[in-house]
Amino acid sequence: MAIFSASLTPPSSARIFRRHYSPLLYCFATSSSPFVSRSKSPSLSNSQIKPHRLLYCCLSPDSENGRSQIATMLPFVLASEEDSRPKPSYRWQRVLLKVSGEALAGDRTENIDPKITMSIAKEVASVIRLGVQVAIVVGGGNIFRGASWAGCSGLDRSSADYIGMLATVMNAIFLQATMESIGIPTRVQTAFRMSEVAEPYIRRRAVRHLEKGRVVIFAAGTGNPFFTTDTAAALRGAEINAEVVLKATNVDGVYDEDPKTHPNARLLDNLSYQDVTTKDLSVMDMTAITLCQENNIPVVVFNLNKPGNIVKAIVGEKVGTFIGGPHSDQYPSAKRKVDVGAIDDF
Repeated sequence: MAIFSASLTPPSSARIFRRHYSPLLYCFATSSSPFVSRSKSPSLSNSQIKPHRLLYCCLSPDSENGRSQIATMLPFVLASEEDSRPKPSYRWQRVLLKVSGEALAGDRTENIDPKITMSIAKEVASVIRLGVQVAIVVGGGNIFRGASWAGCSGLDRSSADYIGMLATVMNAIFLQATMESIGIPTRVQTAFRMSEVAEPYIRRRAVRHLEKGRVVIFAAGTGNPFFTTDTAAALRGAEINAEVVLKATNVDGVYDEDPKTHPNARLLDNLSYQDVTTKDLSVMDMTAITLCQENNIPVVVFNLNKPGNIVKAIVGEKVGTFIGGPHSDQYPSAKRKVDVGAIDDF
């Protein structure tokens, strides 16, 4: 079966099909096409027909009599030229949320705190309902940190990092189960193949999941040793054309000094990429922040443990520390406010 655009001259088989089944041919996709047809169908009035793209469905010629025959009636499947869902009016439309493994541990009595994962799931659900596309990169430091174990009992750095990648897969599957328990369609994609438990990372498939309103969790880092999950977040964010990388941590943002040892440390509201690299601020590793800078992806660092912060960060409200270029539009007033209380609906 062949599909032809109505803006082209239809072949003879299409004209035969149209003559016999003209009422069924007038199935339309979107109103964005300039093509208008108003007089071909005897069963539809002019008021019922709007500017749309018409598709002709043609069957191959019959080999016995040499002319096109309509043997069966095949269903029409017309793809919309643009998503019919309402576009969100928030600052970010596609975001990448980076959640560290330590943040998932909570008070550290267990490797993963179910209350933390449920809190993340509920806040993500509230913004998914608003039409914002969310991808997540999870760390694995709550289970195994490769850099810390390298050299122990003969364990080389590469092997230690691969074990750490497996730890991120465990966190991703746990977070996926939590999200799906409250009705959020979620997919886990790993940097190396683990087909029995997750999808392999395929950029186009990941983007398609996001367009369909699903959450995509990227696990196993970049799939290569010596690279952190912060770098994986920057890389995946660039690949899927995310508009911002949101780094969820255990502190309120970036300080001019370590707040644990300096009680008078000052929270910095805005920073440039250059500030992070020259002042050696502990935000992300240099590879990650450089990758964000080269692709002009801003970074927002905020506290995961404060209820409502994920929602505020995702929709672009002021929270934590904003890191961007020198001319970045730093925290304009949000176009719309989100009712954080709606999180409890899930």
